[in-house]
Amino acid sequence: MMNMNLYSRGDKAFVYINMFLVALFTISTLYPFIYVASLSMSMGEAVTSGQVVLTPVQITFAAYEKVIFDSAFWISYRNTFIYTIGGTLTSLAFIVPCAYALSRPQLLGRKYWNIMIAFTMWFNAGMIPFFLNMRDLGLLDSYLGIIIGFACNAFNIILLRNFFEAVPPSFEEAARMDGANDFQVLWKVFIPLAKPAIATVTLFCIVSRWNGFFWAMVLLRDESKVPLQVYLRQMITQLSDDDTFSSSLLEAAYSFETVSAAIMVCSIIPVLLIYPFVQKYFNKGIMLGGVKE
Repeated sequence: MMNMNLYSRGDKAFVYINMFLVALFTISTLYPFIYVASLSMSMGEAVTSGQVVLTPVQITFAAYEKVIFDSAFWISYRNTFIYTIGGTLTSLAFIVPCAYALSRPQLLGRKYWNIMIAFTMWFNAGMIPFFLNMRDLGLLDSYLGIIIGFACNAFNIILLRNFFEAVPPSFEEAARMDGANDFQVLWKVFIPLAKPAIATVTLFCIVSRWNGFFWAMVLLRDESKVPLQVYLRQMITQLSDDDTFSSSLLEAAYSFETVSAAIMVCSIIPVLLIYPFVQKYFNKGIMLGGVKE
């Protein structure tokens, strides 16, 4: 605890204002999560009439029961894990060696390779050429298309490259004196030192893959291959067009909103469980990735 008696009146006012702003920002950040969770546990009629503001009204888990007992939900959940885990591992397999190569001064044309990769952060071929390219490669409506098609990200490569450049040259020189080649230097020296930065890049990849929606919706036609985010959209569309479901809402304890909220809560639980374990690496990796000697 801070001893406020050591501060002047102006310093105290500054501290209190900062605390108020931080508390306000925290509340504004947490409120959407609390609101969605409250929607998912409220009676459908209470949600439709706008009675839910912060806490659940007439608590019920009917929406979760409808979601959990839907086999399509678990198929899409499985697909999301396949795309997330497979895509993240594939991305790391490309990003780590690429970042290491770009960080080495002896790389031929290093400056131009860096410029070309950074260029893709702002400019690309566009949506239609990308779709046509995926079609010509036979990657439409396949797991492989989603996993490989988005494996490389220029921002993650540059972030990890900056970390590798910050590693003191003496570490590499010592490994070279012991007879290590480039692959051994990367595996035994740089990767162990780069755990915070790699954890940061891994978290970026996991969140990006887990929340992937647009291209999964465009590239996938087989409903047995769609991820959770696409399933959520399909679920809302199907329920909206289902006259039987619409008529059953008069007697049911759930509604369109509560079912959608239940799916959203289920979809963010894995990310919420993973983030606390990598948060310390995430913060450290962001700082070290931007520091150079």
